[in-house]
Amino acid sequence: MGSARITLCAGVMAAVASAPVVASAPTAYAQDGGISVSPASPAPGSDVALRMSGCGEKTATAVSAAFVTDVELAVVDGVLIGESRVRSTLTAGTYDVKVSCGAKAHRIPLTVVDGRTRPTAPSSPVAPVHAGGGGTAHLAVVDDAREAGPGTVHAVIGLLLAGVAGVAVALRGSRRSRRTG
Repeated sequence: MGSARITLCAGVMAAVASAPVVASAPTAYAQDGGISVSPASPAPGSDVALRMSGCGEKTATAVSAAFVTDVELAVVDGVLIGESRVRSTLTAGTYDVKVSCGAKAHRIPLTVVDGRTRPTAPSSPVAPVHAGGGGTAHLAVVDDAREAGPGTVHAVIGLLLAGVAGVAVALRGSRRSRRTG
C-alpha cells in the first residue's frame, strides 16, 4: 500500500512539474473604489475595458465625453464588464467617467494621453544581450526552443517516464510482498 501512495505522489509531482507556466503581463489600471479602467492612460482611438465590482445590479452604464458611445456593463463572473473606444479626435487631458449602478453614481477620472507620445526607455537593460562568439559567431545557430523552455513534447515524455517509474515501483513492491508473505 505504501508503494502505491509513493507512485501516485510521484505521478502527481511529475504532472505538476511538467505543466506549462503561464505568466500574465501586467496591465495598467486606473482604479477608484470598485471601478477600474484599462489601460489607465489610453491614447485617442484606442479601446478601453471597464470593470466594476461591488454593484448588486445585473447591468450598469458608463458615460464619458471621452468615449465614442456609452458603455453597457454586464455581469461576467460576478463583476460588471464592458468595453468602449476613446474618441479619435480627443485632445490629451483628464475626462470624467460616470458609472451608474442602480441609484448610485460613481465617478473616476480617465487621463487620455497624446497618441504621439512615446514611453521613455528604461534606465537599465531589461533583457540579456546576445554577445560573444568572436570569430565563430557565423557558426552559431540560434535555437528558439532553448529560449522558450520545455514544450508539450517534453511534458508528454516526462509523464511517460513518470508512469514507467511508477509501474516499476509497483511491480517491485508486489514482488517483495509475495516473497515475504
